[in-house]
Amino acid sequence: MKALIAGASGIIGHGAHDALKKHGAEVKGLGRRSIEGIDTVTVDLTDAEATENTIRDQAADTTHLFYAALAPDTDLSTEAKRNAQMLDNLLDALEQANAPLTRVVIYQGFKIYGIHLGTQVPTPARESDPSHMPPNIYQAQEAMLAKRAKSAEWDYVALRPDVVVSGNINGNPMNIAAVIGAFAAISRELGVPLRYPGSEAAYHVLMQTTDAALLGEASLWAAETEGIGGEAFNVTNGDIFRWERLWQDIAAYFDLPSASPVPLDLEQHMADKQPVWEHIVEKHGLAEKRLERVVQWGFGNFVFNTETDVISDVNKIYRHGFTRRCDSRESLFAAFDRLRERNILP
Repeated sequence: MKALIAGASGIIGHGAHDALKKHGAEVKGLGRRSIEGIDTVTVDLTDAEATENTIRDQAADTTHLFYAALAPDTDLSTEAKRNAQMLDNLLDALEQANAPLTRVVIYQGFKIYGIHLGTQVPTPARESDPSHMPPNIYQAQEAMLAKRAKSAEWDYVALRPDVVVSGNINGNPMNIAAVIGAFAAISRELGVPLRYPGSEAAYHVLMQTTDAALLGEASLWAAETEGIGGEAFNVTNGDIFRWERLWQDIAAYFDLPSASPVPLDLEQHMADKQPVWEHIVEKHGLAEKRLERVVQWGFGNFVFNTETDVISDVNKIYRHGFTRRCDSRESLFAAFDRLRERNILP
């Protein structure tokens, strides 16, 4: 296997990289800038000509593409068109380079079921559930893949994780472990209890996460398993939790008192906390002074204010042979441990 991971700087890409390297594959990451610890193909996928030239020179031997690149936009139509075009440009470049591509693994998310639109998603959500009115980034990408695959030498598999938990940030702060850890550190510094910062309703619903290492192993499985081309698979830790229970465990991990939830708009409420973070960094010798490089408060807003159950049916991927499970509590604590080891959190 000669793997190319688009979006290798993110937590999904890093999880895939680690699993593939452990497997013995030759792995290159693709990003707009060099990625520490990863052999990087540097290119902007919105530039079709540059992508074609770069892939021809640096990744023409690619046999497996893992696509986790993301260029978000507040306008859903712009987001869908831009991200589908980026993937299209990369596939064009691989085909122009006569790359021996056999499979594309693409990553989707629970938004494929419309939860970001306020949908009361029937749970557990199944891969066969009906689609909704576009635009949706994942719909646009998969429609393009399905069309191209009809006449291509390669096929594709879609993996659908939910909130991915990782001990990495690497310039991509959309990591719930980092959000919680930074919030806990600031709470301690200001002498306040660790209070759940979302709505009361969200505190009580059923939730799920996907461990980054588990998703990496699922990525390898998706790349190598025969007979699953064109299929989508939910992939989560396989357990569920309520924040009202897990939050008490989180407070205990950080040795902080807790109290009842106080709903905050984290983007607004934490906007003045950079000086506090700088004091924490100086006190503990942390690696990153810029709080915005550690945490994306808007991501926390979305996760902590989801007021409907979020449960994926993972029986399909189990039936097809990937049966690994993970304790979500232990996954989160391991991510905290890793962020502390990397001097991201105190």
